[in-house]
Amino acid sequence: METFLSCAFILFFLCLSVLSPAEAQTVGFSVELIHRDSPKSPFYNPNETPYQRLRNALNRSANRLRHFNKNSSVSSSKVSQADIIPNVGEYLIRISIGTPPVEILAVADTGSDLIWTQCQPCPPSQCYKQDNPLFDPQRSSTYKYLSCSSSQCAPPIKDSCSAEGNCRYSVSYGDDSFSNGDLATETVTVGSTSGQAVALPEIVFGCGTKNGGKFNSKTDGIVGLGGGDASLISQMKTTIAGKFSYCLVQQSSTKINFGTNGIVSGSGVVSTPLLAKNPKTFYSLTLDAISVGDQRLGVISGSNPGGDIVIDSGTTLTYLPPAYASKLLSVMSSMIAAQPVEGPYDLCYSISSRPRFPEVTIHFRDADVKLSTSNVFMNISEDLVCSVFNARDDIPLYGNIMQTNFLIGYDIEGRTVSFKPTDCSKQ
Repeated sequence: METFLSCAFILFFLCLSVLSPAEAQTVGFSVELIHRDSPKSPFYNPNETPYQRLRNALNRSANRLRHFNKNSSVSSSKVSQADIIPNVGEYLIRISIGTPPVEILAVADTGSDLIWTQCQPCPPSQCYKQDNPLFDPQRSSTYKYLSCSSSQCAPPIKDSCSAEGNCRYSVSYGDDSFSNGDLATETVTVGSTSGQAVALPEIVFGCGTKNGGKFNSKTDGIVGLGGGDASLISQMKTTIAGKFSYCLVQQSSTKINFGTNGIVSGSGVVSTPLLAKNPKTFYSLTLDAISVGDQRLGVISGSNPGGDIVIDSGTTLTYLPPAYASKLLSVMSSMIAAQPVEGPYDLCYSISSRPRFPEVTIHFRDADVKLSTSNVFMNISEDLVCSVFNARDDIPLYGNIMQTNFLIGYDIEGRTVSFKPTDCSKQ
């Protein structure tokens, strides 16, 4: 009886407070992004210091490089493989799947596309241990298998067709984790910070019945926020007019904004073109140069000015080609009237030496982003700061420390990414 009343209350509440997609497009909505090290996260450890949390994030960042290229390596990294822990994502998001809705806590990932969760039936030998109950599609009135003849059943997500003609999917990640199962459509409900949930019908998602690797029992799957066709962003494109934004705070929860809430405008906004690249998953920009003080260091790709760089909320550091990173850090060091010290990264200083750091500006195509010292140097310990710039042979990455305290807006239809200096702790 108690369970029945609880379900009835949930359904009654949703009838009162769920926005239709048309309404959501008109008003916009925002959803909480839970930082994995914030008190709202199941991973939160009150006994860890901020320095320990940062070091853990740095180790996850090193592990995440393989997410972009399995053959990648941090060319001058002093972080040992033994220190690298499983990448469970820097941000988590709560969504509900099905009718009646079943809440899941998933990794929010701008570096992948598919939305998926573990589903019944899934014996322990085929699924990783999960603290929350697995989603049971047989208990949802809106669950529908996706036919193999559907245009949405396509590579790279499509794996095979079942004997019944249903689409099967397979996804894998750089840390060798994987998920396999049925592609289906389902109603996804996103809880808004305004109190009104947003129901999104017929969202394609993966119902995983064979999943493994380095997933953690505290999370129930992944919500892909990349640029590919299967991502939540792409599937909501008409509802949100292709717009979303976020404002990151280190080790603290924040919001991701959609639709009209996701528009970045006003004084101080600069915008750069969003490139069309393969795979469509990654958000690629053109980096023309980086200035340290009054010295501008141009980026050359082949014989052309400028080079591609992926902006990624799940990567902590910023990674650049080795030759360019070496030159940049050398110029930076020459402008700092203090002696560098040995540290876990390429350019470190003792805080007791009172180093004074030059201004750094990132020159994206048509957009100059002036950084604060906290975007460029991180406190590794009470007496050690190190630069967030690191060398990497593969895809250059613009990490989340450099994105902190900027409202960053993505316009998928207008093909731009915008930056606005903002105190994100007040958002």
